Amino acid sequence: MTSALSRATEAPRAAEPLVEITGLSKLYPVDAGWLGKSRSWLSALEDVDLTVTRGEILALVGESGSGKSTLARLLIKLIEPTRGQVRYEGQNIFAMSRAQVRRLRRKVQIVFQDPYSSLNPRHDVSQIVGEGISGLDPQARRRRIKELLELVGLSPNVIDRYPHEFSGGQRQRICIARALAVKPEFLILDEPVSALDVSVQSKILNLLADLRDALHLTYVLISHDLGVVRHVADRVAVLYLGHLVEVAPKHQLFSNPRHPYTQALLSAVPMISSKRERTKRIVLAGEIPTAINIPARCRFATRCFRSIDVCWKEIPRLSDVEREHTVACFNHAPLAEALSS
Repeated sequence: MTSALSRATEAPRAAEPLVEITGLSKLYPVDAGWLGKSRSWLSALEDVDLTVTRGEILALVGESGSGKSTLARLLIKLIEPTRGQVRYEGQNIFAMSRAQVRRLRRKVQIVFQDPYSSLNPRHDVSQIVGEGISGLDPQARRRRIKELLELVGLSPNVIDRYPHEFSGGQRQRICIARALAVKPEFLILDEPVSALDVSVQSKILNLLADLRDALHLTYVLISHDLGVVRHVADRVAVLYLGHLVEVAPKHQLFSNPRHPYTQALLSAVPMISSKRERTKRIVLAGEIPTAINIPARCRFATRCFRSIDVCWKEIPRLSDVEREHTVACFNHAPLAEALSS
């Protein structure tokens, strides 16, 4: 793999916004007769503002149903928003023509959670990886596929094999090779290692980190596993029930989370450190509210251990607490105070 990586000679670009998300929302109409209403709205994502900087790995974390995958699909225009914008290199992707979207899809690729269901079992590796390669004669195309396989740590000799002949980790490498075939600059990784054995996860994560550095890629990494996030991310965005509640550089978020939900997530992460063992885990009480017709209040108020009156009356907005560290909370506090309360 080292020799293949060394072929990437393009100079890295200066840090700059690649993706700018503004007021992004996705609501689904539902039949809510059980609530006494004939038509209601399920809020999958609401009023998200976020920027992805060129060359970074931005992690999206949160429980199931928090809106992570919805945001990922909006970023690649697999679904349309209810309102809001996603600007890629300054251009709103939802205002693009079909030809512009086709060009966008060559720049932006997605790697899904389950590598086996992402691969056509009737196609061999050359068909799967070569699907996005055009403009080459058969021999040159085959050479390019072998280069991609080498790039992701697979032997070029597997080019004629089928998905069922590979392990889970090898299948995910094939998925990554397929994504790289069109020479993208932005990869969305939707739980890329959650379906793999723990022994294989670190190898795939290290591969992704190496590829980012070698090919000057930008990643949005979706994960519920904070251990994975801590291993590879540069910056972390925390979602709760469709709302963005905290955004910070990785080291700040892990050392000094300020939102009660983030603090509860981190307190549940197993740690070897004796310091962490002497602290108590934050156990959340209360019920997760339905995402249908959510009142105009803090969505975490029903489970929060630090809620105050205003939390039940207004929606908190993201505000700065430190440099590059924003929190949507009326009563945020350092982790030490949360654990001692």
